[in-house]
Amino acid sequence: MTIIDAHSHLWQKQDTWVEGKRILSLKNGRSIFMDEEVQMLPPWLVDGVNSAEVFLSNMDYAQVGGAVVVQEVIDGNQNAYLTEVQQKYPERFFCMGMAWNLEEAQAVHAAGLKGIAFPGHRIHDPLHNLLPVFKFMEEKGMVLSMCLGESEAQIAEMKEMIQECPRLKVAIGHFGMVTTKAFESQVKLALAGENVMVESGGITWLYNSEFYPYPSAIRSIKQAADWVGMDRLMWGSDYPRTITAITYRMSYDFITKSAELTDKEKALFLGENAEQFYGFKNLPDLPYIKNMSE
Repeated sequence: MTIIDAHSHLWQKQDTWVEGKRILSLKNGRSIFMDEEVQMLPPWLVDGVNSAEVFLSNMDYAQVGGAVVVQEVIDGNQNAYLTEVQQKYPERFFCMGMAWNLEEAQAVHAAGLKGIAFPGHRIHDPLHNLLPVFKFMEEKGMVLSMCLGESEAQIAEMKEMIQECPRLKVAIGHFGMVTTKAFESQVKLALAGENVMVESGGITWLYNSEFYPYPSAIRSIKQAADWVGMDRLMWGSDYPRTITAITYRMSYDFITKSAELTDKEKALFLGENAEQFYGFKNLPDLPYIKNMSE
C-alpha cells in the first residue's frame, strides 16, 4: 500500500514570538511554548532540531513513502530550511513555504517550494485580503494548505476564495477541526470546488483523550466520506508533535487495523488520493523490517 503523510512539520529551531508569547526550542525535546515549558518533541531529539533526516528514518521504518511538509507560525518561518530539504529530497518531500503577501509568495515560488501553508485559525483579518496570493498560486500551480478555526464567517470566506480560484488546489487541514462544531462545515468545503481535499493532520491529537486505537476518529472518517466521498480525504500525522504520545506508525495503523473501512477506502485515504493530488512520483519501495522484539 502506498502511504503518504499529507501534514507534517520540520524545523531547525523554534525561535519566535506569537501574540506576545515566547516559543523557543530547549533540549531533550522540550520547548517554551506560549511561555510554558512543554514536551514538544520526543525526548530523544535532544538538540531540539526536527530534521528531515530523522523524519526520513521514521518514514522508512513506518513504510511511509512521501510527506507533505506544512508550516505554522508557532515554529517560526522555516522557508530557508525547507528550500534545502526540497532540493535534497525532491522525491520524498512536498515542502510548503510561509508567505503573507504577494511579494513573499513570489519569493516562495522562486525558491522552488511547491505550495504555501496558512494557519488560518491564527489569522484575524478577512481571508479576502489574501486573494492576490491565492490567484498567484493558482496561476503557478501551487498547492494551498489551509487550517481554519471554528468561525463560520471564516469558513464562508474560504468557500468564496475556492470559488474565486477554481483551479487552485486546496487542502483543508486538521480534518476540519473534527472534534469541534466546525467539522461538518469545513469538510463540506470539499464540495465547493473540484480541487479541494481534506487532510487529517492532528486527528490523533484532537482525539488524544480517547487515545489509541481512536474509534471515534474512525467514525469521523466514515462520516466525512459520507459527506464528500473518500476520494476527497487524505491521511496526515501532524508529525512530530503527535509522536510524543504515540509512535509514528501508530498515527496511521489504527486505520489499517480497523474493520470498519474497506481495503479500497484505506488505500485511498492513506496514500492514493495524496499521490494524485500532490503529484508524488518515484516513491521508494519500503519493505517491512521485522522488529528484534517480535
